[in-house]
Amino acid sequence: MLNEKGISGDNVTINFRDPTYSAENGGFHPVEIRLERQNNTWHLCYITDFAYVGSGPYAELAKDLDFDFQAGVFQNLFGVFPIEQATDMYQIWEGNFLHYWLELEVFKVSAST
Repeated sequence: MLNEKGISGDNVTINFRDPTYSAENGGFHPVEIRLERQNNTWHLCYITDFAYVGSGPYAELAKDLDFDFQAGVFQNLFGVFPIEQATDMYQIWEGNFLHYWLELEVFKVSAST
């Protein structure tokens, strides 16, 4: 995928966006995934799932779920926790995300360095 997008270098941020997602109508949450290459091996740095908070003209995108593998922490609206406590949450999230992306094809994907 990265080669198809013309991405080279030692880091990449991949964004998955549902073009119909809005604060008013809902939809599939935007997701950002960061990868960094170290010693010719790609490492998963973080996965962040965003959601709108607030309403009307004051709605804004905010982190909903944040799996920070480099820092070893998971963050949601209840606080910051050791990443090990998010194993079940991650497995559920990943299964849903892969279904939305690969089966339902709801995301437009872009990548940048």
